[in-house]
Amino acid sequence: MPDGYPPDNIPIFSTSEDEEESRLEAQEIGKYLLAKSFFDCREYDRCAAVFLPLNHAPFNASSVSPEPDSQTPTRAVKGKGKVPAQSPEAIPRPRTTTLPRMSQKCLFLALYAKYMAGEKRKDEDSEMIMGPMDTGATINKELIEIARRLEDWFQERAVQGKEAQNQGWLEYLYGVVLAKSNSNEDAKEYLVKSVHRNPFIWSAWVELRDLLTNVEALRTITPKLPPHLFTILFNLDANQSLYQTSPDTHSAITELLKAFPTSHYLLTQRALLYYHSKDYEESESLFSSIIHSSPHRLDSLDHYSN
Repeated sequence: MPDGYPPDNIPIFSTSEDEEESRLEAQEIGKYLLAKSFFDCREYDRCAAVFLPLNHAPFNASSVSPEPDSQTPTRAVKGKGKVPAQSPEAIPRPRTTTLPRMSQKCLFLALYAKYMAGEKRKDEDSEMIMGPMDTGATINKELIEIARRLEDWFQERAVQGKEAQNQGWLEYLYGVVLAKSNSNEDAKEYLVKSVHRNPFIWSAWVELRDLLTNVEALRTITPKLPPHLFTILFNLDANQSLYQTSPDTHSAITELLKAFPTSHYLLTQRALLYYHSKDYEESESLFSSIIHSSPHRLDSLDHYSN
């Protein structure tokens, strides 16, 4: 085993009860901490390269333009003289067939870093101020590669019969990629799979909530969710985002407050319910008590300021 990596039998914290995943996480702890440091510094490409080095990338720019100082290459077309060759962005990338062997935790970190790198470049390509080039057509160019890698991974897990050991993080990421690609129904399917695998991934619940456009969509998705405390919190949050102030929502908050009487999140949700039902005095009273007990809390203060 390379220097700097602990042997398999060193007990370290693991996010998985699966023996194989725990062993992989133990082997990768050094690389994981390095990659996480890059991620925290927002060096997303460097983070991804720790686990997905260049020799595993599905596209190699050097194979398109062997002379880095040359101008845009041309190719001969019979009867049409020379026309510009396709740019690297226009050349379809071959389908990824294999991934380096790694734990789900490290694969998620690497692919999520690629997603964030693409989002960062997308923002850089967009104009800061509305202008002639700001057409809304700028996209995250990493989505296709991430989707292909995840599809291959899911297919491999299905063939090996290991889907039950999935941790939910990669399903969440695939749901995000599908949502960004406007495949909303497929995105909902994978986000539901994610919260079934791991109900504590609140980001998956938030993404799922954002895909619901009306109350009927919420009613349709609710029976598909796991019987879990977070499902109740999700329904509460989704009803708030859809501006529903029904007695059932008030009852749900009351029941939750019996278990978590000092939860500022739940108290804020109740204050927002009063706000949306235009009971401003009750809403102001609740917001005042929340601020008094937690003066540095900023959540939903924009409503209180109104």
